[in-house]
Amino acid sequence: MSHKTANCPNCGAPVEFLWSAAVQTTCPFCKSIIVRRDVNWEKVGVIADLPPDASPIQIATEGIYQQKAFVVVGRIMYEYERGGWNEWHLAFNDGSSGWLSDAQCEYAISFQRETPFPLPSADSLAPMQTFQWVDHEYSVAVITNAQYAGVQGELPFEFWDKKQVPFADLLTTDSHFATLDYSGEKPLLFLGEALEYEALQLKNVRLFEKW
Repeated sequence: MSHKTANCPNCGAPVEFLWSAAVQTTCPFCKSIIVRRDVNWEKVGVIADLPPDASPIQIATEGIYQQKAFVVVGRIMYEYERGGWNEWHLAFNDGSSGWLSDAQCEYAISFQRETPFPLPSADSLAPMQTFQWVDHEYSVAVITNAQYAGVQGELPFEFWDKKQVPFADLLTTDSHFATLDYSGEKPLLFLGEALEYEALQLKNVRLFEKW
């Protein structure tokens, strides 16, 4: 993957991009949050220190999914009453992007999908409610109100000043799942599958004592 470089509009330091289509990134030097506006980059805020976590994944971790190589280029971190999780933004070697959910040693990869029909509103959902998307029937398993904890690295959209975000997780009878994301004006649908850590063939991960 070719790398591109721009200067931080706040401190002037070089910011290297792992994914050329990034809409938002963070400066590793001054911690500015930077978004693309037309051809220019603008500072829109400053990242707070992210809560500590024990994930082996980090920015620049590499892996394989369905015979396609990817590199981790960013993340959104959430917290809720039972813990927290990371949504790692992945840039694939074919130019596409996806997400790697990382929650208490459980992993899943998903991709945003468009549908010809409007997605349900958050307040219309109920447990066990079913939906049909791309040849699978999904059942609502859990609805979570998560607290936005922060961002890091490169993202495909602006996401830097959220407070609370509703999510709905839906499951199939096999390893497939769906997530309805209500963080924006319109709900977003992500479809994916759960994976074992070893299946991702990750390298350049964080190392912990006694590993």
